Amino acid sequence: MAKKENRFTNYGIDTQAVHAGTDYDEGTGAVRRPLHMANSYKLPDDLSKVNYSSTDLLMYARNGNANQHWLEEKIAALHGADDAIVLASGVGALHALFWTLLKSGDRVVYPKVSYMAVYRMFHELFNVKFGVDTVMVDMTDLEAVKRAVTPGTQLVHIETPDNPTVGVTDIAAIAKIAHENGAILSVDNTFASPLNQRPLDLGADFVVEALTKFINGHGDAQGGAIISNNLETMERIRYEAQVNVGSVISPFNAWQIFRGSVTFPLRMRQINESTQRVAEWLEQRKNVTFVSYPGLPSNPGHALAKKQMKNGYGGVISFGLDTDDKTVERFCAALKVVTFAVSLGHDESLIFPQPSYDERIALYPEKFRKGFIRFSVGLEDVEDIIADLDQGLRAVGL
Repeated sequence: MAKKENRFTNYGIDTQAVHAGTDYDEGTGAVRRPLHMANSYKLPDDLSKVNYSSTDLLMYARNGNANQHWLEEKIAALHGADDAIVLASGVGALHALFWTLLKSGDRVVYPKVSYMAVYRMFHELFNVKFGVDTVMVDMTDLEAVKRAVTPGTQLVHIETPDNPTVGVTDIAAIAKIAHENGAILSVDNTFASPLNQRPLDLGADFVVEALTKFINGHGDAQGGAIISNNLETMERIRYEAQVNVGSVISPFNAWQIFRGSVTFPLRMRQINESTQRVAEWLEQRKNVTFVSYPGLPSNPGHALAKKQMKNGYGGVISFGLDTDDKTVERFCAALKVVTFAVSLGHDESLIFPQPSYDERIALYPEKFRKGFIRFSVGLEDVEDIIADLDQGLRAVGL
């Protein structure tokens, strides 16, 4: 597949979010992309050159659908990239990338602190099922990364900020380490979003976004994207993981995310601003043991985040309460504006406790092992969010 066309390359990200992937509907002249729920498309009269496992022709929804392709144009534009592949979920995108790049005997270096599905894939699945050598390392420690990334390493995968501790990793430095050893670097950019951080500009080879989160922004559709300038490998991902494993996104979800993405930069700017204020308030609160947010000058990753995150520091805060797991749960349940639920990046604020009995808790820095909460700030009035946190803390005696 050719490089994604982007007629708005020299425009700002707000303009790209509105116009990339958009055009008049040929059938009606409508100024909105239609939703095409079709599974099948009309085949050419001459079938002799049709490859039924390719994505170069709209013929069957698993090989690609119109709404998916329009969304891919927009996501590529938001990252200033040559190509994007949109799949059924963020985890689907991660799996598609790893599945395509890795084979038995390969070595992959991945973070001690990472999204649960990444931990499962590398800690339990790829090594046991396929004989991939999976090495876990603290990605915020560059000397540890240098020791772990040896010649022959196929892939280095990072998250920054990471999930769930919101730690910051140096993309450019790890890209240099990876490339010096012949490895590929992939970056999960979900917590940052392309408004705040564009890893391809910092040396990454592949970027993954969980479109379910900030880019969709409404908590009503799942999707994931792989973004890269490596067109040859992107075609392999389409062939191996989309067509022949079947992780393609549905037209309806692609249409919903396309619609949500138009306001993504506006939403993200407000979320950046509100999250900064909430983090500063939490840092001053009695019985809050720590606040992990890159926008705080006290944060160990602040100077690095200031260098590689250009428009803000994202919408996720991790913080701790000086109490036990049950009291943390009661605090979350006592909130009236903030929603007690998993996920992040929605229009509503979401809060979720990370219990002390989680099997991965020993992998996190020590301060995260008691009273640990992940908080995704939404679009509510920031004063209402702060007041709700205040009343929730008082309700449980904190």
